[in-house]
Amino acid sequence: MQRTKVAILGAGFVSDIHMESYHRFVPEAEVVAVYTRNEKKAKAFAEKHNIPQCYDQLDQIIDESGCEVVDICLPNYLHASTVLRAAAAGKHIIIEKPLAVTLEEADAMIEACKAAGVKLMYAEELCFAPKYERVRQLVKEGAVGEIYMLKQSEKHSGPHSDWFYDVNLAGGGVLMDMGCHGIAWFRWMLNNAKAVSVYATMSTVLHKERTKGEDFSVVIIEFNDGVTAVVENSWAKHGGMDDRSEVYGTGGVIYADLFMGNAAISYSKHGYGYAMEKADTTMGWSFTVFEEVFNQGYPHELKHFIECVQQNKEPLVTGEDGRAVLEIIYAAYASAAQGKKIMLPFTPESKSLKPIELWLGKFPETVG
Repeated sequence: MQRTKVAILGAGFVSDIHMESYHRFVPEAEVVAVYTRNEKKAKAFAEKHNIPQCYDQLDQIIDESGCEVVDICLPNYLHASTVLRAAAAGKHIIIEKPLAVTLEEADAMIEACKAAGVKLMYAEELCFAPKYERVRQLVKEGAVGEIYMLKQSEKHSGPHSDWFYDVNLAGGGVLMDMGCHGIAWFRWMLNNAKAVSVYATMSTVLHKERTKGEDFSVVIIEFNDGVTAVVENSWAKHGGMDDRSEVYGTGGVIYADLFMGNAAISYSKHGYGYAMEKADTTMGWSFTVFEEVFNQGYPHELKHFIECVQQNKEPLVTGEDGRAVLEIIYAAYASAAQGKKIMLPFTPESKSLKPIELWLGKFPETVG
């Protein structure tokens, strides 16, 4: 079997997840190199995952590693420049969420990949998570009749790395970090229906000393097919990761919890090593998850993306999908700032503004 050579960019939490996925579930891919700006960190990551090459220079890994695909697991503010560099070198691209920190960047990334004839594959794992995919199949079979409302929530006590709290690097707070998942899942469930309006509220309740961004948000989206969708996100919820969805139809309802149904209920007097993502203690009662990476859909999306490269297929989730999610996020920040429903399509006065800037009130004037 001809294996597709992948270079992974980044050596943080999500890079570990991608590496577990490649090693255990995607034999069609061979990770040949890793890049991070810290040489010692790059070497340590390469040793940990048996990667033959490591780099601390972006140009070198793209030009010298022999990769066919770059898998970008870098902080948000580096997404655009990295995609442009990889596309110019003719590399196919897997890009972690969010696509970019501005619409200007998103448009440039999409155009560059089209011009270079390379695939821009948006890594939205909720479109591949087995439990959520089972829900989608039930809906397609008519199990709940016509959908009239969708809900999705993702909540925990805060990000893994400090850069998430810097709005200049992340482009926003919890909505940029996790709200993008729910928005992408809504579009996936509704066959990429167009959003027509957005109403949002957000606040900073737990991390006021660490960030200017929001750590709690609720966004209501109306789609052109009449479906109302609600996405709730929090960096202020203790007790570990919470990720669940609800589907309401004229003929039924479906509830899906990504983690609790995949956990052993445990009690430990003294605690133990690891229970689940973002759980800050394992003493007392806890939910000990198993096959965490598999259940979240990471192996499935990466296997699909490698198949798209090998068979020259269109990916299920593209850069255009990532841009559509970003536009809704912009509208949500504007709605929270102005206290009113925002109609779509929506474009800020300047496409170079970060979404969070609309909420912070630096540039309140927008055009529809």
